[in-house]
Amino acid sequence: MNKNAGPRPAISWRRNLYALWIAQMLTIIGFSLRTPFLPFYIKDLGAESFASQALWAGVINAGGAAVMAVSAPLWGIVADRYGRKPMVVRAMLAGSLTIGLMSLATSPWHLLILRFIEGGFTGTVTASTTLVAATTPREQMGFGLGMMQMAVFSGGSVGPLIGGVLADQIGYRPTFVVAGLMLFIGGVIVLTQVREEFTRPARGTIDEQPSHRLRALLLSSSMLAMIAVMLALRVASSAIQPIMPLYVENLAHSAAAVATLSGITLGIAGLTSAFASITLGRLADRIGQRWVLIACAIGVGLLYLPQAFAGSVTQLIILQGLFGLAAGGVMPTANAIVAHLTPAERRGAVFGFTAAATSLGGFIGPLGGSSIAASFDMSYVFLTSGILMLVVGIWVARAIRHSDVDANPA
Repeated sequence: MNKNAGPRPAISWRRNLYALWIAQMLTIIGFSLRTPFLPFYIKDLGAESFASQALWAGVINAGGAAVMAVSAPLWGIVADRYGRKPMVVRAMLAGSLTIGLMSLATSPWHLLILRFIEGGFTGTVTASTTLVAATTPREQMGFGLGMMQMAVFSGGSVGPLIGGVLADQIGYRPTFVVAGLMLFIGGVIVLTQVREEFTRPARGTIDEQPSHRLRALLLSSSMLAMIAVMLALRVASSAIQPIMPLYVENLAHSAAAVATLSGITLGIAGLTSAFASITLGRLADRIGQRWVLIACAIGVGLLYLPQAFAGSVTQLIILQGLFGLAAGGVMPTANAIVAHLTPAERRGAVFGFTAAATSLGGFIGPLGGSSIAASFDMSYVFLTSGILMLVVGIWVARAIRHSDVDANPA
């Protein structure tokens, strides 16, 4: 076991956590600034019809996720060998470059190529989660990972709102530049403020550990359930993302300030999820991760269904806010269970594999959601997402045992 894999007294885990929280929130804001206006930017680049906009938005969102599904496990292995902090800095600075270059696009193909590159070299959430899991005490794991998920949801709530307003006020291209600058600032914060005492393992130390143990861990019923719930949530949420601006436009019956309305609709779920992630993360530390995860996964499924029948933007915003409360408890509890199940020196690799699963969901979701919307109706995307989460939530309830969650191999 790598003696440097866990937290050390010389390092303030709280200082690391708060610095990473700020950097991650800035990064997610930057990533999500483009969400409420991406289909409209694609229209300006030459995609005129609704079907074309929906399909291009889905393909662009899916493209980066497809590449990340392949690259995430590789970066996880690199993190176990060379340290977790360099992976966070790499991901944030790479994202800054690719998003900034999107401001220069003149064709939807340019956005797609940049998303491929972004998918291969970013992955800030996984990198930051791995670093927090490696430096946070076990008894504070739910709180620490809840804080990181709060950063994701806070950024995801503020980003679309700011992005929608900026798009309406200064235009699409300058908004991409602002987004790139936010990721750059996040990378600088991590580089200068986060400390990691990491000694590179002796040559062959990790490789000599029996590979069948890692395979057995990844294929255990509890780990498969965690992978399934992360995958399902990403499929469901990313299926909605590319069509949400178009759904809002349809409900609003007007093109006026639609980017701002889309930003509010997407942002409210992130806001309530941010509150729920830290609150439910603390609750899970006290009463157990299992029950919180099951309740939230099933709650997500139930709250997707009525969104298919929303009659106005106001109704959709309210339902999105309630949905966010349930969604906010899924990722921090699932990540905490993964951390409890995994030896400390293997967390980079294991979190890399779970990131690959969620990235696969990010590939399937936009393609599936945009295809369903273009072929049938946008309401069917919400119905399909809700049913998927209900099925997986029931599976999680049957698959996870108390002994699996309570045991900590580290």
